[in-house]
Amino acid sequence: MKTSSIASSERAKIEGEVLAVNASFYRAFTDGDVASMQALWASEAPLSCLHPGMPALAGRQKVLESWARILERPPPAPMICADARVQLLGETALVLCYEGAGDKPSHLAATNVFVLEAGRWRLVHHHAGPLSRPIVRPAARHLN
Repeated sequence: MKTSSIASSERAKIEGEVLAVNASFYRAFTDGDVASMQALWASEAPLSCLHPGMPALAGRQKVLESWARILERPPPAPMICADARVQLLGETALVLCYEGAGDKPSHLAATNVFVLEAGRWRLVHHHAGPLSRPIVRPAARHLN
């Protein structure tokens, strides 16, 4: 798939698919759902991960074991992905976003990298690191 030549409606559809998988990642993180987290990662492409303050991990086993350990104690508040933006690069997609717990300001910047594997978008890399200054998210709008 050459992303420079796809129609804007097709691009929007693909970006929506990537954002849905990205949202599933944060849902699995928040819920402490190891099985769902493992299912989101690619099974054929190489994996890597950089958790905040930790050494880089490479390889499926190391990455998935790290998530299993993290998810033993899921965050006390939902892990929120804010301002997610997709960049399509053929059969690879980057999601750039900010992470924060619950209604607190975002305190991490994150990059999630997905590849199209067997027709589905799968994670191959997650990197989160601290921001120099937290970013306050706008209050949620409530429709009456």
